[in-house]
Amino acid sequence: MHRKGETVDEVVGIAGEFRGLAKDPGLETFAERAIDIVGTGGRGGSAYNVSTVTCFICAASGIPVIKHGNRAITSSSGSADFLGQLGFGMLTEPALLRRSVEKLNFCFLFAPYFHPAFKSIMPVRKELAAEGQRTVFNILGPLLNPARPAYQLLGSFARDWAQPLADALSELGLRRGYAVHCELDPAGSLDELSTAGLNLACGVGEWRGESSRFGADAVGLPACKAGDLFGGSAEENVAELQKMLRGNGNKHLANSICLNAAAAFHVTGKADSLVGGIALAREVFQGGQTAEWLEKAQDINHDLNSVS
Repeated sequence: MHRKGETVDEVVGIAGEFRGLAKDPGLETFAERAIDIVGTGGRGGSAYNVSTVTCFICAASGIPVIKHGNRAITSSSGSADFLGQLGFGMLTEPALLRRSVEKLNFCFLFAPYFHPAFKSIMPVRKELAAEGQRTVFNILGPLLNPARPAYQLLGSFARDWAQPLADALSELGLRRGYAVHCELDPAGSLDELSTAGLNLACGVGEWRGESSRFGADAVGLPACKAGDLFGGSAEENVAELQKMLRGNGNKHLANSICLNAAAAFHVTGKADSLVGGIALAREVFQGGQTAEWLEKAQDINHDLNSVS
């Protein structure tokens, strides 16, 4: 399918089948107000966990986040690896997931548990990824959140797939969102918004058919080089998070995270625009609110995991 080129109809059809096979996390009460922030991956081993930290900012600001993710496949630190390093357990019981959202505005749905049909697929996907071969599952993963939150910020591994992924999310019934991609200069790309290149944002649901291209200067942020945004292992990425929360970490990475948080604020209606959301995102991220939230989240996760 990848060699011939997947179509939106094919992706929507396969996503619908896997959604139907998924385990229900029992989060209907929150789904109408919740967002998922996730990328397709496929960037290689030097990615930072931008989407997960963006989720923390949203949760700390009061937006319910139902994040769907996995361990690293094409990078050094997947969302599950990063969360595990921070002390988050992989909750699976609906009652505990609901308590997590009630207390923290956040829960994490570990994809292999909620999609048992993927069990036989994972070994060959890892083997193909090691050979540099993308598959339809790079595209499908972000479309399969079993809780079906109404909002989503989805990062595309390729510019040409941002619009099709936006169309697929619209066909799957999302209320509002963005599918985004960043082209780096002189080469390369990111499956998220960043201050290191030209961003593309394609509207989803109520914003279907809208799109924009912009660089860092258009939203009042200083531009940087791609190398300024590199991450590492889960342990290294957590150490950098702690520095950024204290205000003395990688300022370019913090700017890119705030840009993504601003997009999430815009999608959920917390901000009227990307520019309007950046100042709020920075205040929540580096003004102490996210650090306080994270400390509380670690304590509550310890309690929830002792029950599970």
